[in-house]
Amino acid sequence: MSLLDFTLLSAASLFVIVDPIATVPAFLAMTERNSAEERIRMARIASWVTFWVLLGFSLGGRWIFKAFGITVPAFQIAGGVVLLKIALDMLQARRTPIKETPEEEAEGTAKEDIAITPLAVPMLAGPGAITTVTLLASQAATTAHHLILIHNITVVSILTFLILRLAAVRPAGFSGITLKIITRLMGLLLAAIAVQYILDGIAAVRG
Repeated sequence: MSLLDFTLLSAASLFVIVDPIATVPAFLAMTERNSAEERIRMARIASWVTFWVLLGFSLGGRWIFKAFGITVPAFQIAGGVVLLKIALDMLQARRTPIKETPEEEAEGTAKEDIAITPLAVPMLAGPGAITTVTLLASQAATTAHHLILIHNITVVSILTFLILRLAAVRPAGFSGITLKIITRLMGLLLAAIAVQYILDGIAAVRG
């Protein structure tokens, strides 16, 4: 895969699966009793944790494959199925249970500080995001590809903070209809990416 193709694929995949825009309603609901400054602090910590979690799996993904005897094609197919399930939920403009369960969201509402859990993990850096970054790391053929992946993880983490920060300061700017439209569009893109992962995995198995 060329550097340009990998750059576009990794940037789009990571932003869509981390999905900070769709996280905004839950973020605001869980921090209803907090001030704007407290919300910004939580958003900053959550973005940092998201960065380190995704970076860790991008660097250690191959070791996980070796430790469990998992082949890349097998992970591509399994990961594609997981991402497709998330995409189908997004197409219905709803938060997928793969990202966080209703129990986790309810627990977050009762917590004083939601920065690390459930906001960072599993809402932002959840199973889908971890699967995506591990798949991307397995496709990084050169050092340049790995550096691009790390760069895009950094960019997505910064964008996540900026979006959550904007929501913390101006919550009225995020209307329900707009968020649903954006979520459905990103769900369609994620579905295409997921299917491509599955097809790539099947093609690799067939040789």
